Parts: sequence; structure tokens; C-alpha cells
Amino acid sequence: MIRENCKVIISDLDGTLLNQHHVISDYTRSVFQELHQQNYLIVVATGRHHLDAMPLVERLGVPLYLVTSNGARIHSPEKELLFSINMNSQTVKSILDLDIDPDITTVLFKEEVWQTNIHNEKLNSFSKEVTYHRELVNFGELEDFEAIKIFFTHENQEKLIAVRDLILEHHPGSFNHAFSLPICLEFMDKAVDKSHAIAKILEKENLDFSHAVSFGDGFNDELMLVTTGKGLIMGNAPETLKNKLSHLEVIATNHEDGVAKYLSETVLNY
Repeated sequence: MIRENCKVIISDLDGTLLNQHHVISDYTRSVFQELHQQNYLIVVATGRHHLDAMPLVERLGVPLYLVTSNGARIHSPEKELLFSINMNSQTVKSILDLDIDPDITTVLFKEEVWQTNIHNEKLNSFSKEVTYHRELVNFGELEDFEAIKIFFTHENQEKLIAVRDLILEHHPGSFNHAFSLPICLEFMDKAVDKSHAIAKILEKENLDFSHAVSFGDGFNDELMLVTTGKGLIMGNAPETLKNKLSHLEVIATNHEDGVAKYLSETVLNY
């Protein structure tokens, strides 16, 4: 049934298409090249910035649509920018002016650099190639706060939950937010979600969500997973996501090339 109706493959990147070393394996590359040969439309949808994501997906060696910053940017298979939306400067400043725990790493995703208040080695390790550069700043001295999104990270999720609740208390209904990982909280413009960006791509290609199968491991994938014809949750996803979307199938982990193995067995019928 999946093979008959499936025309679009949609995948998250970290914890999904990337393995534990934050790279795309040779096996995953070979499966996606076969999918391209069989004319499947491929979409990668990630929370990463486009400058960070582009060299990672190039490893697949196939043309694809790239949705980045959770839907704030869409690039075509020819790397043309098709859609772009930012949070305005005053909006971002109103969040940073709140009493946020100084131990939390805060990041503003800008167009060319990411600005942060803390040198976070673990955060730096997510990028094998430095194409999106870091800038250490004092947010109290910034003048331009316009950003693609705001990103918070801390090993203690309770601290991030407190930040989330603080922002929502002061700005109810003003933003879209999600935990991309239990230790990563992201706030975006209200109009930004991976699923909204994917809808634009599908419309452009004269397709709809019923033609798509999607893969993800984070709460920023939630709407994408429940909207596509078939949504698959990674085995390494948080139990809270698996429980919330208990009607969806759980597949092998990203360490085990779960996406590629599923596609090989179910779509390509290898």
C-alpha cells in the first residue's frame, strides 16, 4: 500500500537521517540514490540552519528540497531560496529581556552567523564542517536582534521547561515552539513549522500529504509525522514522543540506518 501511493520521501536530519556520528552513512546514501533513480521526490526537513545543513545533505548525492530552521527557509533542488521568514528584532529582544537562567546556552540563528552567549562544546560537535560560524556575544549590548529562530539548550530539561513556560506566560499565542531534542528548545515565528513548509513544496509539485512518507525523532517533527500519509518514528526518539504518537509505527534507530532500511524493505522492496 505504501509503495503504490508513495511519491514523496520526507526526513528529518539529526537523530533520523544522520547516524550517531552526525553523518549520512554509505548505505543511506545508496538507498536515496536508488529512490532518486526511481523518481521519488525527496525532502529533508531540519531544525538546522541552511548553511549548516547543505553540506550534510550533499552527501546523499541527489537533488532534493531542503526545509531548514524548522520551516523558516525552503531551498529548491537547485539551491534557490524559495521561502524565507524571520522573527523581528523587537520580538526577539522581548524574549531575551525575560529573566532567563544564565546557565542556559541561548542562540540566535542569523542569516550568516549564529550568535550565542556561551561557548558550548557539545553544540559545536554537531557540525563536522564549519560552514555556519559562531559569534560569541553579550546580548545586552546587541542592537539588531532580528533572527530566524531562538534556540536554548541545557542538559537539565527542567530548566528548559521553565524557560518555555516563562516565554509562553509573557507571550501567549505569539510563537511556535518545540523540543527538537529533550535538551534543545526552539522558538520560531508563529507561521513556522516543518509541515507548513512541506505543504508549500507539495503544492508546487502538484502533490499532497497522502503521497508522502515521513521520518522524525523530535517534537519539531510532530505535525509533519501526523499529517503525512505514513509517519514513522525513530527508535531513538524520546519515549514521550512515542507515547504521544502511539498510533504511529516505530522503526529502527538512526544508529542502525533505520530510515534507509525501512525504505529499502518497504518502498524499494529490496
